[in-house]
Amino acid sequence: MARKTVVAQRAGIPTAVSILEVLARAKALEAEGREIIHLEIGEPDFDTPANIKRAAIRALDEGYTHYGPSAGLPEVREAVAKFVRQSRGVDVEPEQVLITSGAKPAIFFTVLALVDPGDEVIYPNPGFPAYEATIRMVGGIPVPMVLEEERGFAVDPEGLETLVSEKTKLCIINSPQNPTGGILPQEVLDRIAELAHRHDFYVLSDEIYSRIVYDGAFASFYSVGGAAERTILVDGFSKAYAMTGWRLGYGVMPRTLTPVVARLFSNSNSSTCTFVQRAGIEALRGPQVSVDEMVGEFRERRDILVEGLNDLPGFKCHKPAGAFYVFPNITGTGMTSAELQRFLMERAGVAVIAGPSFGEFGEGFIRLSYANSQANIRKALQKMAAALKGSQPGV
Repeated sequence: MARKTVVAQRAGIPTAVSILEVLARAKALEAEGREIIHLEIGEPDFDTPANIKRAAIRALDEGYTHYGPSAGLPEVREAVAKFVRQSRGVDVEPEQVLITSGAKPAIFFTVLALVDPGDEVIYPNPGFPAYEATIRMVGGIPVPMVLEEERGFAVDPEGLETLVSEKTKLCIINSPQNPTGGILPQEVLDRIAELAHRHDFYVLSDEIYSRIVYDGAFASFYSVGGAAERTILVDGFSKAYAMTGWRLGYGVMPRTLTPVVARLFSNSNSSTCTFVQRAGIEALRGPQVSVDEMVGEFRERRDILVEGLNDLPGFKCHKPAGAFYVFPNITGTGMTSAELQRFLMERAGVAVIAGPSFGEFGEGFIRLSYANSQANIRKALQKMAAALKGSQPGV
């Protein structure tokens, strides 16, 4: 007789454990006295701006320490709606906004609300690991949208239609992207919008890195003419305002979908921390100089890292237009992505992430985050160069 105490099948869905394993190994080596330069962590190394912290303290003093509405405090939903109207040029009402504890719940509960078992979801590969994991958890069928290096990690707009079928329910896009730093060009955004309208599916546009753009202006899918009526815009405060630990994000969606997603969120999280929400108002409405300064610093680090990686034997690194990651092609080293990840950790003391942690089409690449100081990035490049000198394939 089969035991009833085994866990549900969805609990066994593969997730990005390898990223956690890299961090755990790095910490273990540091405990042994080894110096490890962390280029694996996907969060800004800057402090949350002081005006935002003061707003949180003020909110605590004002009594924002209790439950709030599941969809978010009304004044916060209004602040987000105004920000999206101004930044995307699309009319948005507060009733379309759902405030969540980080951007990830907005992704998870949207997929949960829209995707039935057997529905197909197009998603970027390589991409943020939570996309594929969430699709599989709800019983959906992941359909990879391969990001092509030669296109700056975009996709062939003419080939997009081959991914669409009568079972397509949702398409997930992320621009600027994790892990590649690539940005989807306007022609790709327009093509996805046209396909979504013609084949009647939703688009979830993850724009969490929208403020971290170096070359040209940011192009939001939400701004494409007519796209907003079938789009879930996901954004948040973690990256632009160095608020990763605050857990504050939001989704903007068609008015009929908001209460559905809010109900799912309510049955899991109840609501988002109220004093943190109040700090979010200050982040959006207060001075933005800290964002500009951070992006300027990231640009300098990017240029140092890209130039240094392209000088390493076997590396070929595309210059990313956004986010704070590089995704170099390492096939010239003769190692697999996992072998090189291990080699750089053990031999060079540099923590990076193997490309397949972000999907099968990440093989042949590694991800490095430049959320570290210029001095540490230069030191990492020196240590990598020394370790690679004379190395043999398959190490």
